[in-house]
Formats: sequence, structure tokens, C-alpha cells
Amino acid sequence: MMNLARWKVVLVILATVIGLLFTLPNMLPAKVRDSLPAFMPKNTLHLGLDLQGGSYLLYSVDTVALRNERLTNMAEDVRTTFHDKQINFTDLAVNNGEIGMRVTDPAQLNEATNALRSTLGAPLAGTPGGRDVSVTTTPDQRIRVAFVPEAFDAEASKAVEQNIEVIRRRIDQTGTKEINPVRQGKDRIVIEAPGESDPEKLKNLIGQTAKLTFQMVDDQAAPEDVAAGRIPPGDELLPSTDGFAPAYVVKKRSVVTGEMLTDAHPGFDQQGGGSVVEFRFNGVGARRFGDTTRQNVGKRFAIVLDKKVISAPVIEGPIPGGQGRITGHFTPESANELSVLLRAGALPAPMKVEQQRTVGAELGADAVKAGTLSAVVGLAATMVFMLVIYGGLFGGISLIALAVNAVMIIGLMSLTQATLTLPGIAGLILTLAVAVDANVLIYERMRDELRSGKNLISSMEAGFTRAWGTIFDANMTHIFSALIMFNLGSGPVKGFAWTLSIGVLTTVFSAVLVTQVLLAWWFRTVRPKILPIA
Repeated sequence: MMNLARWKVVLVILATVIGLLFTLPNMLPAKVRDSLPAFMPKNTLHLGLDLQGGSYLLYSVDTVALRNERLTNMAEDVRTTFHDKQINFTDLAVNNGEIGMRVTDPAQLNEATNALRSTLGAPLAGTPGGRDVSVTTTPDQRIRVAFVPEAFDAEASKAVEQNIEVIRRRIDQTGTKEINPVRQGKDRIVIEAPGESDPEKLKNLIGQTAKLTFQMVDDQAAPEDVAAGRIPPGDELLPSTDGFAPAYVVKKRSVVTGEMLTDAHPGFDQQGGGSVVEFRFNGVGARRFGDTTRQNVGKRFAIVLDKKVISAPVIEGPIPGGQGRITGHFTPESANELSVLLRAGALPAPMKVEQQRTVGAELGADAVKAGTLSAVVGLAATMVFMLVIYGGLFGGISLIALAVNAVMIIGLMSLTQATLTLPGIAGLILTLAVAVDANVLIYERMRDELRSGKNLISSMEAGFTRAWGTIFDANMTHIFSALIMFNLGSGPVKGFAWTLSIGVLTTVFSAVLVTQVLLAWWFRTVRPKILPIA
């Protein structure tokens, strides 16, 4: 205690000053924070949905629709493969999660099966020579193609993660950082938007698939056949929003897709007037777009967004360079919204809203008041206990360490931009309430050493060294519990776990190091003959 290392003193001072700097913005009005010098921290705690109100959305990822989309695309690959190899077939269709077809000539059955096995799907991870689709034959020259269950489960899980990333990019481009989509369970995504009182606005931004494709219009399809529902093989009938036709018959195979876009931004049509969306393709997309426009001059191609034709212009000439524009009945707001969606990318899988609710700001204000009252009552009870049991000196040092602890917790949460929720307040109160446990262990160990006949300095040294093992073990169990809750929980549970984790680290620092520095300073200044807690 007499020869306290200087680095400990410096570390305590630095930690306290930095904690105060990052805690200070939470105490200042917004105008004052904005006027602070550039080097001063300005981040504050984010209040969660339950504290400031807002919108809550629970989405489920439609893996069934994802499977059907993948199978539909694969069915077109089957059609192309059989056409190239001149294999006659009928009844090509997607039903009950698989592709079915019938090979007309029995002599071509083996050739057809081998062709599909070598061309469809992708290599299956962990299985040498395996593929992620199975091709089987049944009587009457029929072939069935289906995804291997393990492979599709992995793809569905990847699609959920990709959906979360796309949602995050869409939100970030609007300048809003407090909304953080998180995965819940196998195929669900939770989105909490503190301060957003209109969930419909959020749903329009997040829920739109925004899948953009460029598909050739089939002008050879007879109108009477289309009216009777007889769509040519390889085509599909899509509704239109361009104001010129109610629907178009287009080729199912996409010439270019939105994944090949490198940029999209709103613009203005100098000739026709009105807002447009200008776009640019990457190298592959630019080459395909240029080749397609060169080979189909005079024909129409459809710009399709989420299975709706938004424009079907005539190709007047080759369009090299990979740049173009989407025209339609856009307002400046809708053109900007579409640009944001296209830049962020399409959702790999469609989503359905399972639950939505709006939390009023009044409820959040009541929660803050209740949490503040609980914290004040808990701290007051802790202060009274420490002062009564260990006196003004040792009890007061514990309370100073507790105050440093609280400052570091709030400072760290502000630095990491953590979101404070109602369970997070509970974690904060719990952390502060039990933070003095380490001081209790240290002080009681000092008493035991004094009773055993050791001198003052040895007793104080033993109080810290011998209590450290117990303090470390107790707090490590807290850390492990918090990590488990953070990884397996969601929403409020994560908030509680994060606050508890930060609190455990700061508690060990303040209860041991801060207390040790303060007691050493007192001892070297006063040179006591007895300890006040003896």
C-alpha cells in the first residue's frame, strides 16, 4: 500500500476523466452539444423503443417463396438444356417444391438425366462430387429435380442474413442509425425504430423486395391467346404500371438484373419533363445490356420491379457504356425512394409482416421516470448500508468508487452508441447495487487479518490480494452469463446483457483499483495507527 505503482494512479485518473468526458454530453442540451469543440465527444446514449416510443416490426422470411423462385429459374435452365441437346419433353412444371417433367422418348431418358445432373445446381459443400440438387427418375419417363434439404436450409439461412444486411443498407442511406435489424430464431427479423411513430413509412422502405430485372417483351404472343390465359412457354404475363398497357407478356429469363447495378440516383428528364431514375451497370451488366440492345433494335424490353413492369421502351439503337434511365410516373420523392432501394440492393427473399405495434412516447417517459426512481432508491439504500457498516471513511471511499463506476458505464455506453432499454436500466441498477460487493469482500478480509494479529499494512495488503481471487471468480460467472444472454437472446435481453457486461468490467476496475488508490493516498497522508473498520 505504501509503494503503490504510479501507473495505477495514472490509469485511475485517465479512466475517470475519459468517463466524465463521454458522460458529459448526456447531461447537456442539444444546442450546447452542437457548440462543443470538434475534439470533444458528442455522442449520447440512444434510448430504446420502450423508453422513447416508436415502431416495432416482426418479419418472417418467406422461404417457401424463395424455394419456388429458385425452382422457377432452374426450370428455365432445364428448358434451355433440353433444347440445346434436342431432347423432347412435356409437362415441365414446378409443383410441391420440385420440378417435374416427362421425357417423350424413352431412349433419351438417361441422356436427359445425365445432362441435368451435370448442369443444374452447384457443388455441395462438404460432399466431394455432390451437388445441391437431386435428379431422380420415376416410371413413365418422368424426371424430378429438387433441392437437397441440407443445401436449401443453408441457402435459406444465408438469405435471412442477406435480408438483414440489405435492410441495414437501406436504413443507413436515409441517415437513420438507431434502427438495427436483428435476427430472431430461424427465419424471423425484428426491427425496432425508436422515435418513428409511423410503421407504414418504415414498412414501405424495408418491406419492398426491390428486385429489378430487364426482360424482353414477347410481341409475338397473340392477344387472343393471352386473353384466354394461354401464355407461350418461357413467357409470363406481368401487370404494368407504366400507363400504356395493363400488362405485358415478357420472357421469363432476365437479360440483366439489379445485382449488376453499381449506382442509381434520381434525375430529371430534360426533354419530356418529370423525374427519372438514372442507373449504371458493372462490367458484366454493361456488356450484356449493350449486346441485348444491339441485337434487338426496334423491339421492346421491359424494366420490371417486383414483378411489375414500370417501363417498356422500344430499343431505338445500341446502348453501350452500361448507362440508362428508368422513366415512369415518378415524383421526386418516389424517384429518390426507388434510387435508395436499388442502391441498397434487392431482398434475396420476400418477407411477411407477422407483427407490428407502436409504442407511445408517454409510455416511454413513464418508464424513464420509474427507472430513475428505482436507481435513486437503490443507490440511497446502498449508500446508507456502506456508511453504517464501514463508517464515513471506508464507506465514503466505496461510494466514490461507485460514482466512478457509474460514470464509466454511461461513458462506455455512449462511446459504443449502445441503446439503453428498460431492461438495460434494470441491468444498470443491478450492477450498481452489487458493485460494492467487492469492497465488502476486501474490507471483511482486512478485518479478519487484523483479528489474526497482523499489522496494519499487512492486513490492508492481504485485503486486496486475498480477496482478488473471489472477486475475479464471481465476476467471471457474471460475464459468462451475460455473454450467453447476449448471443442467445434478442432485443431487450441483449440490452440487459450488454449493460451487465460493461458493468462487470467497470465494477472490477473501480471496486479494486480505485479503492486501492484512494486508500493508499489516505494511508500515506494520515499514517494511521489503527483502521477505522477494525
